[in-house]
Amino acid sequence: MQMGRFSVKQTSDGRYMFNLIANNNRVISSSQTYASVANAKIGIESVRTNCAAPVEDQTVEGCEVLRHPKYEVYLDVGGKPRFRLKASNGEITAVSQAYADKSACMKGIARIGSHAPDANIFLKNSDQSAIHNGWPPKMNGPTDFGFMRAFRRRYL
Repeated sequence: MQMGRFSVKQTSDGRYMFNLIANNNRVISSSQTYASVANAKIGIESVRTNCAAPVEDQTVEGCEVLRHPKYEVYLDVGGKPRFRLKASNGEITAVSQAYADKSACMKGIARIGSHAPDANIFLKNSDQSAIHNGWPPKMNGPTDFGFMRAFRRRYL
């Protein structure tokens, strides 16, 4: 599996949303907004849980309506294909950008399945710097050996 990352950030209205980002730093999908970081993390877990859901292709007339959880592939108002991932309760947990064609849209769905299960969660500070669930710890100066020990335990 390829490992992407979930990037959680605060929106201008004080709520939180996340993006699933691929290894090449391109956004695969985005979420709705949530009242708290904890609720955004619940949304992330829903994406992880449901990333292997079947696809309902609404671009085909008379397509079979599937039960939730599912991906819905549809055409936006500009006629471009997009997808949305719906959880077992019918809530939309992830949406895509507009794609040039349906084949690219289907590849986007496949990328969720290959990136989401093992993706780390990064929280963006208001200054847009990333922290990973409180990591890295604050360094108290150039000779902070506690920081160096923690770094070695985690990465070496």
